[in-house]
Amino acid sequence: MLLSTDIWVAALIRRAELAGAFAVVARKGDARAGSVLVKAVNRGEGGARLFSEATRGDGERIWMQPMASTVEADLDAYIARTARIDPDVWVVEIEDREGRHFLTETVETR
Repeated sequence: MLLSTDIWVAALIRRAELAGAFAVVARKGDARAGSVLVKAVNRGEGGARLFSEATRGDGERIWMQPMASTVEADLDAYIARTARIDPDVWVVEIEDREGRHFLTETVETR
């Protein structure tokens, strides 16, 4: 049984805050089954990364970077396009000195 999106997002934010990062829901989607985008902003070195949830063929939930850019404006444009297509999407923004994303599932990076 999977957690509802609102509970999963709250847990992610709590993990980030416990580690000293700042995290916020930048866009609230469907509480039960909305998809999630996580924007991890690196305040130490600058730049950001965007992570999108996906499901592999074997059913495992993973996270991937939908675009290679680390420019926040590019990531924000991607988020805006996604929100127009999927009004149920959640966006969590995490600001951290090290740019950590705090995701516990498998993360596939470029």
